[in-house]
Amino acid sequence: MSATISSTEQQPAVAVIAIHGGAGAITRAAMSAEKERHYLQALEQIVSAGQVILAAGGSALDAVTEAVRLLEECPLFNAGTGAVLTHQGTHELDACIMDGRTLDAGAVSCVSHIRNPILTARQVLEHSPHVMFTGQGAEDFARQHGQEMVAADYFFTQERFDQLQRAKASEGVMLDHDAAALAAPVSDDPLDADRKFGTVGAVALDSFGNLAAATSTGGMTNKQAGRVGDTPIIGAGCYASNRTVAISSTGTGEVFMRTLAAYDVAALIDYTGMTLQQASDKVVMEKLVALEGSGGMIAIDRFGNVCLPFNSEGMYRGYGHVGQTPKVAIYR
Repeated sequence: MSATISSTEQQPAVAVIAIHGGAGAITRAAMSAEKERHYLQALEQIVSAGQVILAAGGSALDAVTEAVRLLEECPLFNAGTGAVLTHQGTHELDACIMDGRTLDAGAVSCVSHIRNPILTARQVLEHSPHVMFTGQGAEDFARQHGQEMVAADYFFTQERFDQLQRAKASEGVMLDHDAAALAAPVSDDPLDADRKFGTVGAVALDSFGNLAAATSTGGMTNKQAGRVGDTPIIGAGCYASNRTVAISSTGTGEVFMRTLAAYDVAALIDYTGMTLQQASDKVVMEKLVALEGSGGMIAIDRFGNVCLPFNSEGMYRGYGHVGQTPKVAIYR
């Protein structure tokens, strides 16, 4: 089933932005109305911030950069502050951004001291002949380009530490969703904190017809240090081309990498003439499921159509065309 908030009519292109804050299993019965309101307010505010940039004639690239930066700054989501912990108790963050106009891209992975990995990814896109930096090399690049650096404990939250302890007790690696064998305590969280895909992302179409996509993550709870998922991989966790579509993924990273999920949507549109709805549903509801991949994606095509499909129980998501009220949701 696709997300209940989507727009797929063929219509004149109007600047639009969509965001996600991860997908996973729902614990709706354990969630207070106040906590749900916090999530929905955060999503609405971030969509609105992107709309303001687009309404002022800003680029899609600027809009997705700022939206993901704001998501990284919000501890409700697993990117930036509030990122999950590795098995070794450290933080390793990944981010990627792509410009659909030029196909330029920038990415960083396994960073632990960059406050906003998405801003460094943007610097890589604009100021490096390379596409991706990792680990110490990424952090050196960030310092050289004036990025804000922080102590490793900047990203720490007690909730994520407790989540790691539960993962270790279950002797399993949790993709923020895979906790079937673990009876986690009831938490006041719309999506089960131990069974949630912790990725954030944004896609946008600007008034000039340019597309862009950005994705950022803290990874998966209890992952081995050095593990890299789909988020910083062009064509898997992030993709944008003015010819077709902008995509940001969230889910079982290894499966998104094996299927090149984001690029696959673009290829289906380009080579077969599928609509955005048809292509994104084909990938998310069929191809990923066939490999036991869970999660979803947000997508905007060159016509300004929006699709937010997911095969998990819920996905933090929202979108807004310029001049319209943002639409946000968590559940189906």
